[in-house]
Amino acid sequence: MSRPFELYDLRVTVERIEGRSVCGMAVGDYFELTESSKLRIPEGKHFCIYALSAVLPLLAAKQRELAENDWLAYDSIAACPDVDERLIMRVERIKKRTMDSDDLT
Repeated sequence: MSRPFELYDLRVTVERIEGRSVCGMAVGDYFELTESSKLRIPEGKHFCIYALSAVLPLLAAKQRELAENDWLAYDSIAACPDVDERLIMRVERIKKRTMDSDDLT
């Protein structure tokens, strides 16, 4: 039995670095979360695991339609926990995708 649902693919981009860059990332670096759970980083690039850990809890919610007044519907900024670096990331929806829950665990 097919059980379709919709999710957004996301892009998380380094918007600014207000301190000193200690992880080797730069403004414009990004990763994409596609097809529910596939993390894609451009070839030859990396994404700091500590910055990733800061944004990870938001991603499942940002993949879904949200109520109009839900704060996550309009708040798309996350910050790396390294206070010396102050790396600021923006989460944006890049594509709406129809998936089948039978294809996922």
